Amino acid sequence: MATSLVTFQIDLDPPARLDKALSRDVPVDAALSRTRLARLIANECVTVNGVTIVDPKAKVKEGDDIVITVPVADESHIGPEDIPLDVVFEDDDLIVINKPVGMVVHPAPGTPNGTLVNALLHHCGDTLSGVGGVQRPGIVHRIDKETSGLLVVAKSDRAHHGLAAQFEKHTVERYYQAVVYGLPDANDPRLRGVKGVSFESGNIMRITTQLARHKTDRQKQAVLFHGGRHAVTRSRIVETFGTPEVVSLIECWLETGRTHQIRVHMAHAGHGLVGDPVYGGRRKLSEKAIGPAGVAATKTFPRQALHAAVLGFVHPVSGDNMRFEAPIPADMADLIAILRKGPAQQ
Repeated sequence: MATSLVTFQIDLDPPARLDKALSRDVPVDAALSRTRLARLIANECVTVNGVTIVDPKAKVKEGDDIVITVPVADESHIGPEDIPLDVVFEDDDLIVINKPVGMVVHPAPGTPNGTLVNALLHHCGDTLSGVGGVQRPGIVHRIDKETSGLLVVAKSDRAHHGLAAQFEKHTVERYYQAVVYGLPDANDPRLRGVKGVSFESGNIMRITTQLARHKTDRQKQAVLFHGGRHAVTRSRIVETFGTPEVVSLIECWLETGRTHQIRVHMAHAGHGLVGDPVYGGRRKLSEKAIGPAGVAATKTFPRQALHAAVLGFVHPVSGDNMRFEAPIPADMADLIAILRKGPAQQ
């Protein structure tokens, strides 16, 4: 039976037991439940610092290297699919894609096909990097299903290792555009009292926290200040909507790249993303401020209003500086156009 490897390190302040530490720290996209992890430990599929551990109560410590060998029961569905791709750049070593809303990056339980990987297997044939295993060939980072925008995928193993190193060192340039509730402005005294929120010159909001999987909902991330993984998000206001301002278009850039980072951080600051069903919440907005069409547009927007607009990195083979931009997608552009009209023009 084929297998895939899941590798990671134990974070700060781990639980006393191995099984609980794995459940807390295993990457979300590995899709390993607590029950599955328990079986993998019992089946000698888990190593800690290179040593196979079968005792779920074994102790672990911060920084321990974990390798989980996961049997892949059925890989027959992971094949090429003729799905159109918006290719921004491509050479022998890598390909940059403008991912549409609704496309999952790689196969996982519940989404066995129709993914970016399936489309890439058709487009690239057997030239994708084998690093990452059958389900994730060439994948060095990901964005959420309902987030649009730029992704780089490795076509050669040397490119994969080079790109992965840049993501690990947080040297990759990533800018996002988001539509959020409220006005994340330095003049708001409320924000001065939110733990982890500060402001830099130029009215740039900096959010610094730890992030970890939510204690009761494994699909969510939660803000912590002890334990978890260090996360830093910066943002600035690009445009405001309403009189008074009740919605903003912002630009965010990541110092780190954690799961759901922008969505969680903006919600923590009290400025959740419009349309975000998990973290954003549904806000009651005034028709006097943005008009009935603006209220309706924000209320019914079907996804988190988030777009990966800029991606920059050093080409891992040629050494050239690469920088790409993807225009804001039609649904977000339509939302912004309605908000710009304001109540007087609706």
